[in-house]
Amino acid sequence: MMSLPTHTPVWRIKNSPTDSVVLDLSDDATFALTEELVPHIEDGDMLVENLYISNDPAQRGWIQKGVLPERLYTAPVREGDVMATHSIARVLALKDNTSHGFKVNDLVYCLTAGWRQYAVVKTDPSACLPVMYASAFSRYYTADSTRVPENVSPTAALGLLGVPGFTAYYGLRDILKLKEGESLIVSAAAGAVGNVVVQYAKKVIKAKKVIGIAGSDEKCQWIKELGADVALNYKSDTFPQDLIDATSDFVDAYFDSVGGFVLDQVIPRIKQNGRIAACGAISGYNKDVGKPTMGTTWIEVVTNRLSIQGFVVLDFMFPKDGSNRVATEAFPDIAGALQRGDITLERAEDIVEVPFIDIPKVWGRLFTGANTGKLVTKLTSSA
Repeated sequence: MMSLPTHTPVWRIKNSPTDSVVLDLSDDATFALTEELVPHIEDGDMLVENLYISNDPAQRGWIQKGVLPERLYTAPVREGDVMATHSIARVLALKDNTSHGFKVNDLVYCLTAGWRQYAVVKTDPSACLPVMYASAFSRYYTADSTRVPENVSPTAALGLLGVPGFTAYYGLRDILKLKEGESLIVSAAAGAVGNVVVQYAKKVIKAKKVIGIAGSDEKCQWIKELGADVALNYKSDTFPQDLIDATSDFVDAYFDSVGGFVLDQVIPRIKQNGRIAACGAISGYNKDVGKPTMGTTWIEVVTNRLSIQGFVVLDFMFPKDGSNRVATEAFPDIAGALQRGDITLERAEDIVEVPFIDIPKVWGRLFTGANTGKLVTKLTSSA
């Protein structure tokens, strides 16, 4: 019988950042690596080993120095706290007298394990969920629910069949209310959310024209392979004119995850009474935080009666009325599209295998444009 670990490496916040994060081990480093005792397992607990760690731009906002809790949708991560993330882990041991039904060697989707190699977490749904059919939210689904192909990796629970996929779904369906025959621009189109937006808008909703914006010619080529009618490199000197040329008839809607310069360029290309879904603003997450990076075309919002709505996907995943919208809407719809081939996972996961010490470096790739699709850290086996 394998002996259980007694210690674990842990990444904690050392210096809350105000500007760009520092990803080395210097005195100014954002994160500090520690070695800590693994807590004893109490009733209702289980010991898990993190296998895959989700990397998400939103995490940068959680650790911003001085951020007010009432202005976030989740608890801020302060100096001294374990860096928060979602992860896929394996159950090593448990002490559970409830009906949650976990057993040793199960894969679980953890909400509270954070940047730890080994963690003791609660067995209730506020801390972890089973990973079945490649979805972290499969506990909601009956035998009649749409199932995804058996060869889909469990990492899809961190991407297409998890928070990024559901973000794309509800941003298109509930916020933009995009209809067949309409036109759409998508920023960060080669990212975890953006690539799903492109595919779902074009192949499921049947948008007339989808224009994807990304940061390299290689990413633009991939976006076109996914179904985008036009793909534009915002780093190109000709981008402003390229965008004008691609939108001679203007567009109905814009799915924005970037903000800043790109948003300024897109606003004048939206039709009167057009819609903008504000999903993120990664251009200002990790540098020049709090400094104005846009606004030169804001008057267009007024003169063309544009509607802008920000949204957080957790409002749809865990609605106040207690309904399971993911179970009846997003998951079966996305899984069905995957089964039919309308959506693909090919090249949509950027899985980087590294030792535990390199977790921050992989996460940092989000802010340099180094990833394509969903960025996942696979931890090198500790065996």
